[in-house]
Amino acid sequence: MSPLRPPPTPRTPLGGAATTPDHLPPPSPHTPRPAITLTAPPSKKKRRGGAAARSLRAIRAVRALFRSLPILAPACRFHGAIRAPGGASRAHDGHVSGASRTTGTLFGYRKARVTLAVQETPGSVPILLLELAMQTGRFMQEMGAEHLRVALECEKKPPGAGAGIGRTRLLDEPLWTAYVNGRKIGYAMRREPTEGDLTVMQLLRTVSVGAGVLPTDVMGGDAGAEVQDAGDLAYMRARFDRVVGSRDSESFYMLNPDGNNGPELSIFFIRI
Repeated sequence: MSPLRPPPTPRTPLGGAATTPDHLPPPSPHTPRPAITLTAPPSKKKRRGGAAARSLRAIRAVRALFRSLPILAPACRFHGAIRAPGGASRAHDGHVSGASRTTGTLFGYRKARVTLAVQETPGSVPILLLELAMQTGRFMQEMGAEHLRVALECEKKPPGAGAGIGRTRLLDEPLWTAYVNGRKIGYAMRREPTEGDLTVMQLLRTVSVGAGVLPTDVMGGDAGAEVQDAGDLAYMRARFDRVVGSRDSESFYMLNPDGNNGPELSIFFIRI
């Protein structure tokens, strides 16, 4: 006769109740941060070499060919070009002649300061990250105007202030005085990208033009109480024409995908 055996009971963890399939812990509400796969911005130094020399020789040959052709005066003039500030001319599609294309993103929590990120490509690490002394929600309201001009000014270093005078790139200046449509709003500070900044760039790497909101849980579960109270993260991304006027002046003109009917945004960097 077999001895009596008690029915099996579920194992109970130390200091807790029994865990059954009907009482599994709820899943975590936070979405894990995406892996950062942004690439380094292309270096101009790497472009120099045999290919660059061959390209330069080809350009010189084309120039010599055009110089040998007779000069023909046009019988009429075209009046469709739009003159942009600083003397740069815009075509019908809004593109500034002689400018280079960049990607600009304005983002931030609605009740926190707005940040400007400039990238050479949507999938590269920003070459400039500037934090303005204006709330993101207020800046987005200013974008409702027909024209929005953001001027950023910094001072030149006086002679004898130290080694390397004049060698600092304009966009590498750390502190700026910021103006929005002629009104001083405070200062803008250049900073290095944080993990949160790179997460925003990673989430928007496939977005070339657009605006929207990134919920807090998408940004990760490490947000503190202050970030939670700041609201969702709003962003606006567009293509910009970058015009280098001189060593002490650069301009960024937003390209409107709908032509010239939308609001215009221009950002000016000036060292005086």
